[in-house]
Amino acid sequence: MIVIFEKEYLKELYESGKASDKKHRFQPSIVKRFKNRIDYLKSVLRKEDLYPIKSLHVEALTGNKKGLFSIKVNDQYRIEFSISENMEQPILTVCNIVELSNHYD
Repeated sequence: MIVIFEKEYLKELYESGKASDKKHRFQPSIVKRFKNRIDYLKSVLRKEDLYPIKSLHVEALTGNKKGLFSIKVNDQYRIEFSISENMEQPILTVCNIVELSNHYD
């Protein structure tokens, strides 16, 4: 799957392990898990390949986030993403990393 990043800070987190702005700072363990999750997302061929992996806790979001999916980074954070499947190779767009206490805001 092709993975792209909606926001620059997400791309920076993945590529360099830190974001240039102070608003998006995360513990090194969170960044490491974030990178691992993105690497895994790149390795799958289609969305359905995510569901059998129970540790990801794949969830189709509802309400004002309808059309987005999420997977767990750890017990505290989730990655939100969308998938465009109308091409030969699906494109997954990473939209956000959210703290679960703010998950339903």
